[in-house]
Amino acid sequence: MAYYAALVSLLRTLEDSPQPMQHILSDLHHKVGCLLGILEVDSSRKSSLSIMDFEGRTRDASFEAQDIIESHISTDQQELSKSVSSGVCSCFWDIISALQHMFPAIHLCETWTDSIYQGMNLEVKGLKRVIRELDLILEAMSKIKDGKEEAPGAGNLWVAGASRSVAGNESAPVGLDQDLFHLKDRLTGSSSNLDIISIVGMGGIGKTTLARNLYNDPLIEDRFDTRAWVVVSQNYNVQEILTILVNSTRREGGEVHKKSADELAVRLHKNLKGWRYLIVMDDVWDVKAWDEVKRFFPDDNNSSRVILTTRQSEVAMYANHRSPIHHMALLSPKSSWDLLRETIFGQEDCPYALQEIGWNIAENCKGLPLAIVVTGGLLSKDSKEEDWKRIAQDVKSAIARNAGDQFMEILSLSYNSLPHHLRSCFLYMGVFPEDYEIFVSQLIKLWVAEGFIKPLSHKSLEELAEDYLSNLIKRSLVEVRRRNGNGEIKSIVIHDMLRELSVQKAQEEKFLLLRNSHRHVSPQGRNNQRRVSIHDFDTSDLDDLTVAHDNDVYTVVHDSYLHSLLCFRHSHSSFRVVPFIMSFRLLKVLDALTITFDEFPIGLVELVHLRYIALCFGGEGRLPESICKLWNLQTLVAYRRDLEDLKSDILYLPLNIWKMPQLRHLLFERGFFPYPFLAEVIGKDAVVLENLQTLSDVKNFPCTKEVLELMPNLKKLGISYVRESGTEWSFYEFNNFVYLQKLDTLKCEFISKDDGVGKHLPLKLALPQNLRKLTLQGCTISWENMTVIGSLPKCLK
Repeated sequence: MAYYAALVSLLRTLEDSPQPMQHILSDLHHKVGCLLGILEVDSSRKSSLSIMDFEGRTRDASFEAQDIIESHISTDQQELSKSVSSGVCSCFWDIISALQHMFPAIHLCETWTDSIYQGMNLEVKGLKRVIRELDLILEAMSKIKDGKEEAPGAGNLWVAGASRSVAGNESAPVGLDQDLFHLKDRLTGSSSNLDIISIVGMGGIGKTTLARNLYNDPLIEDRFDTRAWVVVSQNYNVQEILTILVNSTRREGGEVHKKSADELAVRLHKNLKGWRYLIVMDDVWDVKAWDEVKRFFPDDNNSSRVILTTRQSEVAMYANHRSPIHHMALLSPKSSWDLLRETIFGQEDCPYALQEIGWNIAENCKGLPLAIVVTGGLLSKDSKEEDWKRIAQDVKSAIARNAGDQFMEILSLSYNSLPHHLRSCFLYMGVFPEDYEIFVSQLIKLWVAEGFIKPLSHKSLEELAEDYLSNLIKRSLVEVRRRNGNGEIKSIVIHDMLRELSVQKAQEEKFLLLRNSHRHVSPQGRNNQRRVSIHDFDTSDLDDLTVAHDNDVYTVVHDSYLHSLLCFRHSHSSFRVVPFIMSFRLLKVLDALTITFDEFPIGLVELVHLRYIALCFGGEGRLPESICKLWNLQTLVAYRRDLEDLKSDILYLPLNIWKMPQLRHLLFERGFFPYPFLAEVIGKDAVVLENLQTLSDVKNFPCTKEVLELMPNLKKLGISYVRESGTEWSFYEFNNFVYLQKLDTLKCEFISKDDGVGKHLPLKLALPQNLRKLTLQGCTISWENMTVIGSLPKCLK
């Protein structure tokens, strides 16, 4: 759940933040590490269920500790900015440490030191309270892990088994004609080897219905000597599985229910040996379940088959990596309507007056058969037109009101099976609006900024985030919308019903507050929220989250500890938005790209915890020098557009950008990136931007060896060159690209303002061997350079 991400985020805060309370923070760091160790190492289902009782306590304790530490840092930075020049970005506590180191024989004034540490007393007490709470949780969880004690209420936990009721459902295969045709061919094909056929898809998509129709097909029945069907589910029991399989395939009498698992396994192998068999293992969640039984399925080269249904591609690949996986697709609008009509009217015709409404209802189910069947159950052939119209207005709400628990239980199985580190990533999908195309590059940057990714030494945070996303895709929780030319995933989508699940779970766990016209936000629901996502944005919506004080200045009433604010509706009015944003002093993520600010909101530089900023603004088109105060900033997305008084679309970055070593991604539309060797003010204070991975799109960037060596881990670079009259292309030193050994993607656009000069560019190209994607626009390349490009082993030109 969200408590794992809360622990990881707290761990990151403890490791990244300079603090004077070393003994207390060291103790807290140790407790957090122990809790994460229990969650990661002890992955058995029993323990995972048992510790659920402590999730809320762990989450709240983590939040409290993080808020105490970050509030202290925020206050400390604000006091520092009052007493030292804006160009100095060192920590206040470093000054104290330096004085004590320089003058060990001189005791600091007692009154001064008392005033310094007086503000820490409450913070120390708060952290000690958190440590005591974590101690109690650790003690209880350790007992559960060792099997000495059960958690309170553990025996009442719901046991997964919803698909058992589905197994006997022989719904007509509406929209499954092609699936049936393809899989029948594999079941009856000429291959004599044992073939494991995996059917993969999200919950409720019809995997069991498809398998049941295959299993009961007369042709298939005649084809095989013996058949068996077993539902595995999440909390499977090996002895029960073997008992069902033996009972279904035995050719002689005798008791089996008293036999051990080993005896049952021997009997199963004997029952199947020499016979052509068909086994269906429905609803498999874990590769261990397959390992428990696969060795008892003999391969006698007689065309036996095993059908395996699962929501997880990894399970399917593990069962048979040599055989293609059958991925189920959502139903088309026509098939959706056919299924809805058949569910309600059977073989009878639908009245003409209801057909258009019914089509809309079916479309709003977004091709998910489970949603269509449940919705069909809410209607009948005697239902009035008003009932159909009411359901058509909001299908999800209609399902939630009438069949929400059962429906969501089936979908929740996928969420409950997620490992701890993926749950917050799935809950985060609720941040985005319905039917929103989620670009992977944006999502990964947000996950990293939110602190969901636990670092590993051999991979970057972004690479780990890509692995997390790949895992969600393999588990059929999100699906790929578009891929790049090199096959990499560019964007994803999440089905409306799964998104609804993520929103419900996120609200239950105080993970996310969603503000749109379809959801009423109660005052209680606003309390203690860490994230707010505004979809139907209007400045009047701020009244739901704030209260007016003193000349229309807005401050937060219910929660000053908001960490993330995301807006998804366009607005050109930012007068009330700026003070609203500024009231959240612990803000880490601000995605306000859909709001056009009149100028860069200078107050943002006081929000020292910001890790991610995305916004549009007008004015002079310059970022302030004081932006270096955002010492935590990882991602900056800054665009200039849609303003009538915009003098220039170029964004000028300050020299102090070279004092921000945490920067990972800088994205602009024609930004001017300063060169440190041109500025004496930078001097020895310039740092190597070793974390910088993305720089796009910058104008006329000279690729000198000295500059490129200050960005050694750059992976994506986008540059536009505008050649003025008299300027030689060689000035930009394109041959130095070779020094960017980590460069993965390079895009260069060439614009010549001298009409007398041709497009041919006599470039001396030298490119790194790891380059995979190269885009050159507005130019022609000599054959000599084409040879250089053609020799790149990984490049997609």
